[in-house]
Amino acid sequence: MNKILIANRGEIALRIMKTCKRLGIKTVAVHSEADVHMPFVKYADEAISIGPGPVVQSYLKAEDIIDVALKVGADAVHPGYGLLSENASFARKVRDAGLTFIGPDAETIELMGDKIASRIKMKNAGVPVVPGTDEGVSSIEEAIQAAETIGYPIMLKASAGGGGIGMVRCENEQALSQHFQSVKSRAKAYFGDDIVFLEKFVENARHIEVQIFGDDKGNIVHLFERNCSVQRRNQKVIEESPSPSLKGEVAERLYKAAVAAGEAVGYRNAGTVEFILSENDEFYFLEMNTRLQVEHPVTEEVTGYDLVEWQIEVAKGNELPVKDQQQIKSHGHAIEFRIYAEDPVTFMPSPGTIRKMAWNNHANVRIDSGYEEGGNITPFYDPMIAKVIIHAEGRQEAISEAVNFFDTFTIEGVKSNIPLFKHFIGSVEFKEGNYNTNVLTEWLKTEKEEAEK
Repeated sequence: MNKILIANRGEIALRIMKTCKRLGIKTVAVHSEADVHMPFVKYADEAISIGPGPVVQSYLKAEDIIDVALKVGADAVHPGYGLLSENASFARKVRDAGLTFIGPDAETIELMGDKIASRIKMKNAGVPVVPGTDEGVSSIEEAIQAAETIGYPIMLKASAGGGGIGMVRCENEQALSQHFQSVKSRAKAYFGDDIVFLEKFVENARHIEVQIFGDDKGNIVHLFERNCSVQRRNQKVIEESPSPSLKGEVAERLYKAAVAAGEAVGYRNAGTVEFILSENDEFYFLEMNTRLQVEHPVTEEVTGYDLVEWQIEVAKGNELPVKDQQQIKSHGHAIEFRIYAEDPVTFMPSPGTIRKMAWNNHANVRIDSGYEEGGNITPFYDPMIAKVIIHAEGRQEAISEAVNFFDTFTIEGVKSNIPLFKHFIGSVEFKEGNYNTNVLTEWLKTEKEEAEK
């Protein structure tokens, strides 16, 4: 594997390229006209423009991207995360073109991308799933009847959804009736599929995910968990490993369930099995992400492994770099903060030009960013500016390091959620570590009430 085309942009494209450079592999960037001056374009060995700014005219043009890969003599395509990364059709077309897709098989992506089909597969494999419907519900009458059996509150979810899109919490029949058609329409618009289903909403749950890796020799291992419970609008903003509130015995059962999920589908390459963990430490399968996660640096920091390198090795047909589970250890504590160009109160995107982006270097701090000073945050793409990853001996040391770092981190020209993090990480709720997916919403509500007194 001498040349890899990265079918992505921003920080993940740049991060993949850095591993490739260390391994002596040439890289090819495909970019939109809006991204022509981005760091990932400059860093690549070759860069090809594939269209205007909107993703449907550039980064989602699967056939054009494959044509570029063939023309430049690439051996493989790495999809990163988002965009085409979990598009089974794209993975299949890459393979059919004689190229290597750096990710799981198209058939696995297809299966796990269908939340109903994956739910049934997990049940058959003995992996606990949230009580809900095992078929799509086509009418509001059918949905109401199912919800009465499951019990409110319920989550109305798009079967093909992801990233928090296409899901709504419904407290009662009125809410379900109000949102049913809009969720179906949203699912059709975003995913080309309007099938929806219902799941019981688990109150005060924690969102815990397990990183797994498999090769085509039958080896599957886990690389421990990440707690992703600090969320806004059902999307993660802080992730950490190990989870501060996960008990040892529960963790071991969680790992076994994640590996069982991988084994059930013959999983190959990097994958993440997501669970929700109830107040009484019962866990349920949520979904499997068939790609590298945004938060993969958390796992890299505590294990010391380069997950992109693992992906490449497996894609080449080699065994896992470490296939003995007992040899995989977790060291210290890592926390990742996603820095977005957004209003820290309303969470609305804040496009514009980054006039200044500066910080003091800290030995325990890793910055993964796709931008530099003078860069433009456009409305075409996700407004994440950077990821700040702290790794320290223990959790309290990592939090202290984060506090010190954010005191020196400055972004000017666009609004960012840095002020939110500076306050939140000092809160009792976060410091104690026993938080659930409501923590950020409840904390913001309390802060607002205190400010209005």
